[in-house]
Amino acid sequence: MRDGTSLDARLAERLAGLRGEHGWSLDELAERSGVSRSTLSRLERGEISPTAALLGKLCSVYGRTMSRLLMEVEREPFGVVRAARQAVWRDEEAGFVRRSVSPPHAGLRGEVIEGVLEPGADVPYDGPPVPGLEHHVWVLAGGPLEIRVGDEDHRLAAGDCLRFRLWGASRYRCPGPDPVRYAVVVVLP
Repeated sequence: MRDGTSLDARLAERLAGLRGEHGWSLDELAERSGVSRSTLSRLERGEISPTAALLGKLCSVYGRTMSRLLMEVEREPFGVVRAARQAVWRDEEAGFVRRSVSPPHAGLRGEVIEGVLEPGADVPYDGPPVPGLEHHVWVLAGGPLEIRVGDEDHRLAAGDCLRFRLWGASRYRCPGPDPVRYAVVVVLP
């Protein structure tokens, strides 16, 4: 990855590389992911920024967590991850900001993510990128945060923590009136 390129540009380059590593055409990836061929093409050329839902679908196909994918486009991991160096990714359309507080690292099984959802934000995921991922979701401020895990709905207030293993679809939603800030600890199975 080129050092001077933006995160979105490096992400586009990595997604194109992953497809190439699997030997898939755009049509094959479209069929596997449920994302249109034209969207995939525009994404890989860096013409559009991916939404959280779109990245979730691609991560599932490639068997990666979103954090692992974002880590792959980061320049270099550090033992101490200074706030100014933490990767921040925004899905403006969905009203979602994601910060890799402690990104994945070779040999370690856990990572810490900070999320902020604006009122009305609704981010669905079709399934986990890695079945059985352990999640600990801790609401830090604002809210409430509504989380659907499979067929179960949970409503969390500031200070509440939900822990689960993710096997199927999930959804994060902020009904408002205030934004919600939360931490997610993800542990590989």
